[in-house]
Amino acid sequence: MAKGFNRPAGMAGGGMMQQIKKLQEQMEAAQAQLAEQTTIASVGGGAVKVTMTGNQVCRSVEINPDLLKEADADMLQDLVLSAVNLALEQSRQMAAEKMGPLAGGMSGLGF
Repeated sequence: MAKGFNRPAGMAGGGMMQQIKKLQEQMEAAQAQLAEQTTIASVGGGAVKVTMTGNQVCRSVEINPDLLKEADADMLQDLVLSAVNLALEQSRQMAAEKMGPLAGGMSGLGF
């Protein structure tokens, strides 16, 4: 028979369940922190700025009014697209730095 097969319920893996619960709490706390942290991506010499949270929520898009006087629609669209993509990249990097160590903790639990 396999080891621990006839152990009373709740005895086997109790330590692992505590570790999983602790890891889950740490991940939830990290996600809450990421929701509050922001990154700002700026393109076109500051003509367009995008503020993004660590959990990939766009908080704001700022366009320098001087750009609107000179820019054509295509250029403005390209700048906004570039700023959003850069902000997303920075946000994902922020999340990876925050969540990476916690994901590493899962490997110690057999995941």
